[in-house]
Amino acid sequence: MDSPLRILTLVIDYVRPRKIDDASMAAVATRITDLRVALESRPELYSALSQTLRHWLTSANYFIAFASLGILPRQGFRRELTRRLYEQINPAPKDPDDVADMLALVFHHRKDPQWVNLLPGDVWRELFSTLWQADAEDLRSLMVRAIDELLYAMEMLSIWVAAEELEPDLVRLEPRLMDRDSAFVGLQRELASYVHDYGEWLQGNPEAWHDDAHARVMLDQCASEISFFRRRAVNSGTSIHLAYLLERLEQTLQRIEDILDIVDLSHIERSRDTALSLFQELVLARSRKDSLRALWSQNIRLLSRTVTENASDHGEHYVTRDRADYFRMLRSAAGAGLIIPLMALLKIQVHEAGLSEGLETLLHCLNYGLGFVLIHLCGFTIATKQPAMTAARFANAVEKEGRSGANARKLAEFLVQVSRSQFIAIVGNVALALSIAFLISQVYLYQVGTPLLSLEQQQYQQYSLTPFSSLALLHAGIAGVWLFLSGLIAGYFDNRTAYLSLEERFKRHPLLRRLLPLTLRSRMASYLAQHYGAIVGNFSFGVLLGATGYIGMLLGLPLDIRHVAFSSANLGYAGVSNGLIFLQLFSFVLMIGIINLVVSFALALLVALRARGVTIFSYRKLLRALGQEARQQPLALFWPPKTETDSSDQTPPSDGGKG
Repeated sequence: MDSPLRILTLVIDYVRPRKIDDASMAAVATRITDLRVALESRPELYSALSQTLRHWLTSANYFIAFASLGILPRQGFRRELTRRLYEQINPAPKDPDDVADMLALVFHHRKDPQWVNLLPGDVWRELFSTLWQADAEDLRSLMVRAIDELLYAMEMLSIWVAAEELEPDLVRLEPRLMDRDSAFVGLQRELASYVHDYGEWLQGNPEAWHDDAHARVMLDQCASEISFFRRRAVNSGTSIHLAYLLERLEQTLQRIEDILDIVDLSHIERSRDTALSLFQELVLARSRKDSLRALWSQNIRLLSRTVTENASDHGEHYVTRDRADYFRMLRSAAGAGLIIPLMALLKIQVHEAGLSEGLETLLHCLNYGLGFVLIHLCGFTIATKQPAMTAARFANAVEKEGRSGANARKLAEFLVQVSRSQFIAIVGNVALALSIAFLISQVYLYQVGTPLLSLEQQQYQQYSLTPFSSLALLHAGIAGVWLFLSGLIAGYFDNRTAYLSLEERFKRHPLLRRLLPLTLRSRMASYLAQHYGAIVGNFSFGVLLGATGYIGMLLGLPLDIRHVAFSSANLGYAGVSNGLIFLQLFSFVLMIGIINLVVSFALALLVALRARGVTIFSYRKLLRALGQEARQQPLALFWPPKTETDSSDQTPPSDGGKG
């Protein structure tokens, strides 16, 4: 008789579908039935095959599969990257007596994890019952062996969970961990008792049995502690290591819960379903165990989460829920509209000054960057700033609703509030920027007697707004990308501010203590702690906008930016006297604004969703719910209803210097 590896490899090669479609998956069930018929026609061969596979099950090593696969490694990213790189160059030999290695050897095709997870459970159960024929005594022996391995893995996992209690990052978030036992330690104690009593029960002592109710209570308390740490991290700052740690804790607790489900023989259907689900999860996890791509994706997701957590927290401030918020947003956006025309005019004058490319780019970067910082310091808002923040907030809502079936109507209501916020912010920016720019050009014409811009400059400004003869919409998309990136930069520095406790550092800085009194130090430290990320993000956005043309020149590409607020100011300077042409160009400005919004929101939403490991349940349902909201309250897209209130309303923050 061949080895267990040879047998299982041949069987999986035989049943493996040629394509991942319904017909091919249905053919798998037919092949399994044919396999059973063929084996039953040769009883001696069938008996020898089953005996070989049973012997392998009773002697195989399960621990690595149950305790490691599908759970983030305890070593850090660098060590894991080094290990995986070496595995790619010089792979370690696989041990057929190790269940984890056997999964890699048997399911060796690239698409195996995909069809393994798509194949219905009853088909897998049919295959397993075909391969592992056994009498009652052998089945009990196999069951006891599997339960022993599961219990041992669960106990080791609980010890690892308890050991994480004194991780410095967790103690930083909750200093009281030093003075009391957490739920993690309580879980370990309860599971140790449960494993001991379960083992006694398996040995024939019925009085030793006790159920897992208390262990499940402790699991719920551990999950609550992790949620507490995540909430605390939003205000106290997070790091890759902390995100990695919390993710690993969640995965470990989920594995412990799965094992409890499997060994709970009082719910046999749940036990079987969970065992099958765990098998499918292990096949997928083993295929990714040495994958560099999987490691990069995983760590990029964790990095994204550390950045977007702060954006999610700030995103609530950018949603106008009632009329008070609505008009505050209008005033804030109108304030920015007073400054934008001056920035737009300065850019035009710098461009016409005949400076070297490098110096001109530097001045453009400073113009945008310092202008955005000034707008923020004045407490004003530029339209299109909000998407990067509200997208993270929306992703957070998807994550919460997803646990209870993802309420499409609630998410649609949130999108209506976001669209209303964007509308009034654009109105405030465009109305003031266009009017002030037009007023400046008319005052200059009246005082000097010549137009502010030459005829050639006016024609260029009109041309740059026309999407059919220029690359205006592409350039608007580039501005949307920079909006997205600057939002990430702001989130990163907001997070670092909290993580490093910059407010306390500034208050206690040795040099500042000698130069400034405590009151002034405290005010300065508090302001910097609240606005540091926004200031850096706004300045970064300005640098990105100012450097785009220079980057395009270096690459030989027609790169530039178009932003709705600056485009409206340029339209005001363009000296358009024909009403029809003005309306046409104004519609192009609005198109630029739509592209700014869509690109920045889509990118920010994509990153925020991936960071949380969630997906929108159904775009069709969401769009249907959004359409229903629009039909029922069409004005709500632009104007807040009287009945809409929120007890937690907050004034929109002033870090709106980004476009």
